[in-house]
Amino acid sequence: MNRDISELLDEWPFESGKLNVRMIPGIDGRPRLQIRLDLGLIQMHVEGRPDGLRPEGFESLLHLLEHRLALADDLAADAAGGEGGDAEFAEADAGERVGTLDTEQCQALRDEAAQYYHRYVALLGVEEYLSVIRDTTRNLRVLDLCRARADAEDDREALEPIRPYITMIRTRATVGWLLGRGEQKAAVWTIENALDELREILESRDEPNAFESSTEVQMLRSMREALLPQLPVSQKAELRERLKEALERENYELAAILRDELRLMGDESGPKRGSA
Repeated sequence: MNRDISELLDEWPFESGKLNVRMIPGIDGRPRLQIRLDLGLIQMHVEGRPDGLRPEGFESLLHLLEHRLALADDLAADAAGGEGGDAEFAEADAGERVGTLDTEQCQALRDEAAQYYHRYVALLGVEEYLSVIRDTTRNLRVLDLCRARADAEDDREALEPIRPYITMIRTRATVGWLLGRGEQKAAVWTIENALDELREILESRDEPNAFESSTEVQMLRSMREALLPQLPVSQKAELRERLKEALERENYELAAILRDELRLMGDESGPKRGSA
């Protein structure tokens, strides 16, 4: 069998400056995702692990380790509930044995998460929004698991810097899916909720102006500004009512946000600060 892929590369030339992605049927009938690079191509499975492996029969290493940790929790609970047992000692002992993740396991989870990262970026390029939501949500689970269960502080914090980015990509995909269904209002609310989530994440860091200087925040705000003029007139009335309620509660920060949204929609009739 000739293993030279030159014919495949010639049939799909690399185009600089763009994401070269396509979906093809696999020989088993299941779809594959291909990314054309300048020096070749990458092919990934669309379901399960991108490389198609199933660690010990599980969908991914994340699923395997979640299963093991759940078993450890159950064993600790059983030991704690045993007759004459010491609950605190049993939980600590089980946690030390199998209830945490060592550095090797955390590194393996990070390596696996990198595969999913390459896939969800490619899937976003072909507008497979539900699959992007699935993969970004899955990678956020990796961050949560490492933060909660890693033995070493470095492993607990290693992936936290990319949490805002994954949150932003998931939001972009959710907005894309909602817009495809004509749900402009839900898309705007999705962005606002994500901005609230990013504020909580970024303001917990010891970095001045982390929220305002965040690239992810700026991107989501730009998306919101582009969407607001598309909202129907009836939603302007709803925003004016929310602005009035915010002012009555003296929630001036929210009022300022709502007033800006009304201005972006071409509405200058909202109540001013201090009005009833």
